[in-house]
Amino acid sequence: MPFVLDNSVVCGWLLGKQATEYTAAIARQLQHDRAVAPPLLRLEYANVLRTACKRQTLIAADAQRAIRLLGNLPIETDDQKPDAAQLLALALRYDLTAYDATYLELALRKQLPIATQDAELAQAAQIAGVGVVAA
Repeated sequence: MPFVLDNSVVCGWLLGKQATEYTAAIARQLQHDRAVAPPLLRLEYANVLRTACKRQTLIAADAQRAIRLLGNLPIETDDQKPDAAQLLALALRYDLTAYDATYLELALRKQLPIATQDAELAQAAQIAGVGVVAA
């Protein structure tokens, strides 16, 4: 079953310190399934890679390689722009950042569970009825 992919999972693929059994399980699931993500996902993981380069825990060539590898995964970018008022309403209702509300909005619109390691987003997904991808 397709699912919405949150950056907290992608970070586990990019940074060894954030890798968990859950991020590995989601990576395995992508071998036979597909994910959907808002365009925000690319901005978030690019920023994570930039920060890793600035902290000298990753070199730029490896960061570029990671971006190319992520581009080859079955992750569909949903290009429908969410309404800012709706994002704010979701953020306030579920006590989320506007960024996390973007993932929840997509999950609600597509009626898909979310793959996330973010506790607040996971709780919001459960309460909203879309759920979280099980490991």
